[in-house]
Amino acid sequence: MQHKKDAPQRQDAQRNRERILKVAVAELTRAHDVPLSTIARKACVGQGTLYRHFPDREALVLEVYRYEVQRVAETAGQLLRKREPDQALREWMDRLAQFAMTKTGLADTIRRATAGPGAPEKPAYAPVMAAAESLLRAGEEAGTIRPGVTADDFFLAIAGLWQIACQEDREPRLTRLLDLVMDGLRAGATGTTGPR
Repeated sequence: MQHKKDAPQRQDAQRNRERILKVAVAELTRAHDVPLSTIARKACVGQGTLYRHFPDREALVLEVYRYEVQRVAETAGQLLRKREPDQALREWMDRLAQFAMTKTGLADTIRRATAGPGAPEKPAYAPVMAAAESLLRAGEEAGTIRPGVTADDFFLAIAGLWQIACQEDREPRLTRLLDLVMDGLRAGATGTTGPR
């Protein structure tokens, strides 16, 4: 009987955690120094609940980063199931740009949280690299992305994303940059004659 009573609490705690993370992503993207009390209030949880899940700002920021990395990576597979590979890649690039805006706001806190002896390890970026690789390979196989482009090539080509992400006029500039990169990825593809 006790087990049945505990199960909803665990589900409720998981829902609270998810709500906190979703609100934290939005709020920390807007302002890296947003008070944790604001995040708790907007997530409709008490401050005690927030601190039970995330004992300090650094713990929350690291988990937001891990959470966003996972969500960005998962989006690649979802898009490939619904779109042509080149369209999936271009939409995923927009999602990656959103992640870049979040990461820019968190960069200093991540550096502080992972510095020094005994500090937690910086969250791995490998799932995002693997997602990019799967999108590029799907596009290459479909003949819509030029052959031989690696995930490393791709991230070097969009490196400007992280500088633009913190500028006020970022939206139109990000779109223009990503469209240029996409045009370059399509050029020389075996099944296309030019950008769509």
